[in-house]
Amino acid sequence: MCIRDRLEPGHWRAVLKLDNEKEIPFLLEYEADSTFVIINAEERIEVDDVTFKGDSIIISHPVFEGIIKGTFTKDKIQGSFIKPSLDRTIPIVMTSGRQARFKVSAAPNAIIAGTWETVFSPNAPNDRYVAKGVFNQKGNRVTGTFLTTTGDYRYLEGVIENDSVKLSTFDGAHAFLFEAKVIENDSTLQGVFYSGNHWKEPFTARRNEKHELPQADSLTYLKKGYDSLAFSFPNVQGDTISLKDATYKNKVVVVQLMGTWCPNCLDETKYLSNYYKNKPENVEVVSLAFEYAPTKEKAVEAISKLKKAVDVPYPILLAQYGSSSKQQANDKLPMLNHVLSYPTTIFIDKMGAVRKIHTGFSGPATGKKYDEFKKEFERFTDMLANE
Repeated sequence: MCIRDRLEPGHWRAVLKLDNEKEIPFLLEYEADSTFVIINAEERIEVDDVTFKGDSIIISHPVFEGIIKGTFTKDKIQGSFIKPSLDRTIPIVMTSGRQARFKVSAAPNAIIAGTWETVFSPNAPNDRYVAKGVFNQKGNRVTGTFLTTTGDYRYLEGVIENDSVKLSTFDGAHAFLFEAKVIENDSTLQGVFYSGNHWKEPFTARRNEKHELPQADSLTYLKKGYDSLAFSFPNVQGDTISLKDATYKNKVVVVQLMGTWCPNCLDETKYLSNYYKNKPENVEVVSLAFEYAPTKEKAVEAISKLKKAVDVPYPILLAQYGSSSKQQANDKLPMLNHVLSYPTTIFIDKMGAVRKIHTGFSGPATGKKYDEFKKEFERFTDMLANE
């Protein structure tokens, strides 16, 4: 049997089966060159690391630690989605043919299009956080995302049937499901958010077209008595890099705090890599990776995988492995009041002074916010470069 005959080319649908019998669905296309393309609204993610052996198949994400292992026939794959370092496994079933992400049998009797002031875990003080839901609706189909102070939930796609909303996304490593009811004359949402099979939390939202999140440049800052950043971490070759190196002397430096496991970090890394190719000569970028991989070797492997997949032209340093704890990240960078988010982006001027710290990242799924970020990033770095 030749490769092109192993799986049916064309449209596929997959479902991740959660412990509570709920499912997270997503759509794909399979191409004759053994490439899967994951589809979330306007997003397309190519996954070309597909291995066949007998009736077994392994599908590996090009960047993240996400693996689908199973057995296959021409029109079905059955197995598990696995994240080894976190010891997480979710059963998965994939079937060929043009199918809907969510099946619907009734028209909507509510409108979700618009902006929603959202609170996740509203009754749990330690887990509570605010968000901004932004959605578009065309008939039953709904797309959009939730923006938070630390990032966004990327491209969500789903349906509204009667007064029930279902949205999902899967990027090859992270699987999200949002279910909600529209109540009180289309003015309120009450729902539950599922992150894989390891986390779920309630959320509430009320329609508010003027709702804005706190300014991303106001959340993280230097502690009193500090005006600069200092660190010394190894790159993937094992060489120690610090801001005192000649490479960064009299340069504007953009420092990204990130993790190779983080979807918003991947979005920002793609942007920074493209920016770097046409940057001013006196601007440099360096990333500090905080990895949950259990060993240094695994962490370096994850960083190398990211650098290759995205063609990252600047250094990514290994700041921490074995945990991606934000508190431990703060311990490594004690001059910061706190590390709230991956990514966090720090702008340093040519004299070594920290001029701005941007918490989180609004990626391509946020549309206007992403465009605003790019415009402000380039305006601010150009200003620093020309001082």
